[in-house]
Amino acid sequence: MDQMGVYMPLIINAAKALIVLIIGWFLAGFLAGIVRKRIVSHPQIDDTIGGFAASIVRWLVLLVTVIAILQLFGIEATSLVAVLGAGTLAVGLALQGTLSDIAAGVMLIIFRPYKIGQFVDVGGTSGTVKDLNIFVTELVTPDNVQIIMPNGKAWGAVITNFSAHDTRRLDLTFGIDYGDDADKATQIILDVANADDRVLKDPEAWVRVTNLGDSSVDLGVRLWCNAGDYWELKFHMLKTVKEAFDAGGISIPYPHAVEIQKAG
Repeated sequence: MDQMGVYMPLIINAAKALIVLIIGWFLAGFLAGIVRKRIVSHPQIDDTIGGFAASIVRWLVLLVTVIAILQLFGIEATSLVAVLGAGTLAVGLALQGTLSDIAAGVMLIIFRPYKIGQFVDVGGTSGTVKDLNIFVTELVTPDNVQIIMPNGKAWGAVITNFSAHDTRRLDLTFGIDYGDDADKATQIILDVANADDRVLKDPEAWVRVTNLGDSSVDLGVRLWCNAGDYWELKFHMLKTVKEAFDAGGISIPYPHAVEIQKAG
């Protein structure tokens, strides 16, 4: 009976700790779910931020739960903070690179230089963003190769986001022979561009003589289109203008090697 009296406070505290743990666990999941839903429901906020904020809320609630449980067994919070501080210092020194990636991941998620589904170039590596978490960024190249990039590398690199805006400008150059009519060639290009519904009317298509090359008169072309139509429109314009030039008697020259003979 005396032994039962000795262990009874420990048993009671253990039961309380279990109840607190269960309540804290479910409360963490519940609050994290609310935060995620509220953020994701906002159309102007990226889904990645919702997951990141939900994770922070979840771990904060679990941390408070653990502190409450330890206090039930007589462990003061100040002692726990001191132990955690020492442990954090040791872990931080051992995992400097990983912590750098985490810090960079937080910055990427907050400032959002790119989002999931966008096509980007990060430090010379191009691909579609498939995943972004606090550790790494996952890209998939156009030929379906997976690239895992540490966030520390991504945040410190030059980032080019090709999908950031709804529209893009398509720049092309067509060379014609010096003996061809530049105005006629210009009109042919404009007719091809205006016949394609993917070319936006505002700003209107632009064609000018931009260079007098060694073998050709170069016509610069600027077209605006929706970002998703960029590549298909480019391929279509190159092929269709070539065919229209052939039909209109406009030649596309190539460099010629001229042999010079000395007299005598």
